[in-house]
Amino acid sequence: MNIICVVKIVPDVDSFAYDYENNTLIRENIRMILNPDDACALACALKVKAGRPDCSIEVVTMGPKAVKPHMEDLLRLDADRGTIISDPAYRGSDTYVTSRILARYLSTRQFDVLLTGSHALDGDTSHVPAQLGEELDLEQMSGITAVDFERFDSRRAVFEVEYESSVVTWEMALPAILSLDRESGYTLPYVKYEDFQRDVSGKLTIIGNPELGFEPGEVGSDGSLTEVVRTYTQRFETRERRIVRNDDAGIEDVFNFLLEKGFL
Repeated sequence: MNIICVVKIVPDVDSFAYDYENNTLIRENIRMILNPDDACALACALKVKAGRPDCSIEVVTMGPKAVKPHMEDLLRLDADRGTIISDPAYRGSDTYVTSRILARYLSTRQFDVLLTGSHALDGDTSHVPAQLGEELDLEQMSGITAVDFERFDSRRAVFEVEYESSVVTWEMALPAILSLDRESGYTLPYVKYEDFQRDVSGKLTIIGNPELGFEPGEVGSDGSLTEVVRTYTQRFETRERRIVRNDDAGIEDVFNFLLEKGFL
């Protein structure tokens, strides 16, 4: 089974900068993180692979080459292959152009399912998954909160989508695009201590426009037709903080936490 996870390395909402004149995010020299919904998608893929030794995972992202260390960390989590799509010509691309660029690469790959996040911190338009479905002629579903791993194979996927007043179970034939929500609760493990310095450069590829072959006017700001009316910073709740005492109970709590996260 071949899974491709399309992810985005996004600016931390507390440190991003914005070019209001050109209506683009300034991504250089700011703290970058893996988009939370995309982290759930990759965590889901890793969970599938844990139960299927024949499963292969490729992680694909589009962005500046500065995201390379982030992608290397994802490869240290047992992903099999990583691809960064990066070219100066793509800077300023809107979601439509971004979807076309991603789709052109993905159309060259063999896969049973594309896993993505439903939303992104740095835009939250939710355009790209649906537009990828249009470009690749695939069915697509957003807002997935749970996956039935017992009924997930190369032919079909069964999953739940939570609506305002109900939870609906869907079955979808594959290949298709499944977009997870952070409410799914699938969490990535931490990179194990012994893998911190593991060389994964052989599993990572960087490609650009020479490989994809877009004309100058098709990509970047020139090819983007979206007109930004207004921008604002989305606010999120502060994460829960756990405080433990320096006693036997506290030591046991820390030990169980490290064990759960895979450090021990």
